[in-house]
Amino acid sequence: MKHSALRLFVRMHALIDALKDENGQDMVEYALVMGLIALGATVALNGLATTIATAFTSVDTKLTTSTS
Repeated sequence: MKHSALRLFVRMHALIDALKDENGQDMVEYALVMGLIALGATVALNGLATTIATAFTSVDTKLTTSTS
């Protein structure tokens, strides 16, 4: 009985120590920042994609007209 109670006590303290550990907190913060940067880049590139598509359409129209 003493040994199982001691094992339970040791496991409980190991769990408490693991919950107090803040080493992984920095990784979570970096992941959140990277996610926000990716979201911002996606929004910005969607707007830029429309402008680029319009420019290519204009070039295509001019090339089609000049080669006909």
